[in-house]
Amino acid sequence: MAEEELNPGDLDISDEMIAERRGDPSGKMPDDMARWMATTIQGIDKFSLWVGRIVCWLTVPLIGAMVYEVTARYVFVAPTMWAYDISRMLYGALFMLGAGYALSKGVHIRADFIYRNWPDRVQGRIDLTLYVLLYFPGMLVFLWMATDFAALSWIRGEKGMDTAWMPAMAPIKTALPVGIALLIIQGVSETLKSYYAATRGRWP
Repeated sequence: MAEEELNPGDLDISDEMIAERRGDPSGKMPDDMARWMATTIQGIDKFSLWVGRIVCWLTVPLIGAMVYEVTARYVFVAPTMWAYDISRMLYGALFMLGAGYALSKGVHIRADFIYRNWPDRVQGRIDLTLYVLLYFPGMLVFLWMATDFAALSWIRGEKGMDTAWMPAMAPIKTALPVGIALLIIQGVSETLKSYYAATRGRWP
């Protein structure tokens, strides 16, 4: 018997831990959305997209440092002092600076096996409530703490003590408040989308 042809929309997504990107993938907003809201969402999403495109280039020096270290260590028996520090710093920067972009694409890990079965209006109300009551207060506290954390590192001229290379820690620590700020900016867009879903019964 011939196999039944499946459309992409008919596929059963079994991984309950992967969030799905809602709405029109082209970024076009619904016609009945307020102009200021549509403009704000599109502007923030486009900003996060460009940040993501720029930040992804950090993978190039990250891979380069790892390849150099492996070659130097195992081919020339001359391990470096800096590769470990460079790799963890670049990975940390990549993780933090790309978090806002990841949020815009809905790929942050979330256990939504119950949530995904609710109507869009209910999903919007839940998301809107959580963004207002938990997300923004938490992010603002984290931003304040991370800014103080990075500022002290600059003031003290902090050095890494894990290796003999002892790199300056202030630049990588600065990626923390910058990444949180990017998350807050993208959170504004996600909150507006949640409000639209809560009031219109569908995701933009």
